[in-house]
Order: sequence, then structure tokens, then C-alpha cells
Amino acid sequence: MNALTAALKEELNVEMVSVFGLQIPESVVISWGIMVFLVLGSILLTRNLRVDHITRRQAILETVVTLINDFFVGLLGENGKRYVPYLMSVALYIACSNLIGVFGIKPPTKDLDVTAALALMSIVLIEYSGIHARGGKGFFKSLAAPTPVMTPMNILEIAIRPTSLCMRLFGNVLGAFVIMELIKLVVPVFVPAVFSLYFDLFDGLIQTYVFVFLTSLFMKESLGDEE
Repeated sequence: MNALTAALKEELNVEMVSVFGLQIPESVVISWGIMVFLVLGSILLTRNLRVDHITRRQAILETVVTLINDFFVGLLGENGKRYVPYLMSVALYIACSNLIGVFGIKPPTKDLDVTAALALMSIVLIEYSGIHARGGKGFFKSLAAPTPVMTPMNILEIAIRPTSLCMRLFGNVLGAFVIMELIKLVVPVFVPAVFSLYFDLFDGLIQTYVFVFLTSLFMKESLGDEE
């Protein structure tokens, strides 16, 4: 257990990286790298797009984007289409952050500050979407639904949501690390390698899905019936 405790402490420790004389958290630097990768990838994938006689690359790209867009629109409705680009961007970032562990790089999502920032951004957008759809008066009126007695509970729910999103993502990613360390203590090398591939690939994508799915559900609830 001492080995597990030491490994867990090391995993939770956020290393600082010197960038032009500034001490920047390692998770932030890796996040910058992921953003550069996504931007460059987007530029390369969207070059020379055509209307007629499209290439196989463009056909695959359009199919994937359409499927993801339809998934979110199906959750949010037509009134929530404006928020789909944000959800797709967050999904891509979290997916890359979780999958980057395959290459031996510490995922930024193992930093509680990163998951907290993602949750906070999502909750701000969720509440903004409610205000935009219902108006200020309608939003404050919804805080007293179904009866004014529920107002404190509704406000508390808004405060709890970012904590829920943050800890769910952080806890699941960290939980996978703890399970891997326990497996390494009791089985040969080959088995941990197989499980590591599972947690880095499959489980990482599941956590991405869960985060954006819950964000979409909260946003749908905030939008109400304004279709």
C-alpha cells in the first residue's frame, strides 16, 4: 500500500514547467499542445473542400461532423443548436486529454484545476443559455419553480452542478489510475498493459461522452420548453 500511496501522491502532484522564465503548470502546457494539435488538424482536414466530386477524406469528415451535430441537436433541440460548437470543442479536448496517456504523457484531466475549469465554463454556459432562452425574468421565475419554497434548493442545485461535473471527470480518471496501480501489484506485466490500453482508450472516451452528455442534459433543462 505504501507503493500505491507514493504513486498516487506523485500522480496528484502538478509539476511546474519553465516557459520563457515563467513557471506554468504542466497540465496547462500539455493543454496548449493539445489545442495546437486540434487547430492544425482542423486546418489540414478542412483544406480544399469541394461542393461537387468530394474526396473520401471530406466525405468521412462530413459524416462524422454530421453524426456528432445530430446527436447534440437531438439532445438540445433546435433552440440549442448555437451551443453545439462549444460542446464539440470540449468533447475533442477531453478526448485528446484522456487519450494522450497512451503516449506516456500525463493527461491534463488528472489535474483538478483543469476539470474544475471545464465544469465552471460549462455551468456558466448552461445558465447563460437559460437566461438567453427565457429572458432574465423567466430565468429568475424558474428558480421559484414549482413553488417558491423550492427556491433555496434550486439555487443550491446550480451551485452543486459544477462540483458534480468536475469531481465526476476527475474522480473517474484518477480512479482508473488507482485500479491500474492495484493490478500491477498482483498480476504479471502483460495483464496491466491490456488494462492500461482499456483505461487510456475506451474508458477515456466514455468519460468524454459522460461529461458532454450531462452538460447537454443540464443545458436542455435550462432551456426549458422554449423551442
